[in-house]
Amino acid sequence: MARILIVDDDAGLRESLAETLSDLGHTPLLAADGAAALTYLAESDCAAVLLDLRMPGLPGLEVLRRIRTRPMPPPVAVITAVPTSANTIEAMRLGAVDHLAKPVGRADLAALLERMLAISRQETRLQQDAAAAEDFIGVSGAMRAVQKAIGLLADQETTVLITGETGTGKEIVARAIHRHGRRASHPFIAVNCAAIPADLLESEMFGHVRGAFTGAGADRKGAFSQADRGTIFLDEIGDMSPALQAKFLRVLERREVTPLGGRAVAVDVRILAATNRDLGAEIAEGRFREDLFYRIGVVPLALPPLRARLADTIPLAEYFLAGVGAGKRLEPAAAARLLAYPWPGNVRELRNAIERAAILTPGPVIPAAAFDFLRASEEETAQATHPGASDLPGAVARLEAAMIRQALAEADGNRVEAARRLGIHRQLLYVKLRRYGIKAGK
Repeated sequence: MARILIVDDDAGLRESLAETLSDLGHTPLLAADGAAALTYLAESDCAAVLLDLRMPGLPGLEVLRRIRTRPMPPPVAVITAVPTSANTIEAMRLGAVDHLAKPVGRADLAALLERMLAISRQETRLQQDAAAAEDFIGVSGAMRAVQKAIGLLADQETTVLITGETGTGKEIVARAIHRHGRRASHPFIAVNCAAIPADLLESEMFGHVRGAFTGAGADRKGAFSQADRGTIFLDEIGDMSPALQAKFLRVLERREVTPLGGRAVAVDVRILAATNRDLGAEIAEGRFREDLFYRIGVVPLALPPLRARLADTIPLAEYFLAGVGAGKRLEPAAAARLLAYPWPGNVRELRNAIERAAILTPGPVIPAAAFDFLRASEEETAQATHPGASDLPGAVARLEAAMIRQALAEADGNRVEAARRLGIHRQLLYVKLRRYGIKAGK
């Protein structure tokens, strides 16, 4: 039996869908508009959402967008009396499982719920697997330094500013700090400051009381109150508006939030923040408060891009492949292709590339051609056309030599340690050192 949220302003249709859901063995939950649905999801959970498009207040597509920006969102199906090509395309673009026209028959509804609940079960299993797995895949010195920092920061109350390029795993680091700390049994709430419109972000962060603005039909807890006794993670904090920065600074100083239209409420939260922006440059341009920067950046934690930790590329690729590849494996030339690519989108781009290649490769071995969609940077293209790397073996040799030099540098010239980092026997490393004319000390 699953809990299914029905969001529709038509009371008769809500009751009809609720009756059908009950007959199918599920528990219906009813919301008369989008604001009520979002309030429910902020305070509880459900396995799936059936969402109307045309409702007073928040339109259905906006409700869908907000649901999909939440951490671990439930699958959503849109059901509308007026299906058009525009709202169908937009609903699917925003992440709807399906887009159906009213009325929906019992058999069609049962089939839809079966698909949605299968998605919900799969996502739950992936979340459980992720929680049970190691926080980070790889043995590079750069990532080991990050892991050590997480261990030192986990039980502290210090505000941490996590920096790094898009796709480097800033939220994964934040979740690891929370999960390994003393607040782990309490909520972890993530807010993406760039994904929520500026005029709505204050309500999302601090909440509002009934009647605070048009459409505020009920009190709503903000992210800070939801995270009470736990951790709040403010992603892309560099995108926060100057007016909201001032209010957030007061939260840091007083540890209390003021809901829109309400009174100040004390909160007990650990604050973690992240950005891919250069906040120093933002301060110089007047877009970010210097006093806020010093308050959130008490402990800075910089994440390296994937191109700076080549030794982790193939272990990460194999980890992602194990999750989606149904026993498939990379051929050596494909692995070399992955190592040669600069990964401007970092780990996120690698994960998407592996998933795409696994889905589109019919056989058990993924060839290098499966990654033809990757486009090299101008610098990589120039390197690839260098006389010493005009073919694949030459490119692989140059890359292998670069990885060995990097491992030796990280190991302070210790060849035994470098071999361990590279995942090869030290005798093989000695052979390769002679082959490439690389000198090492210890």
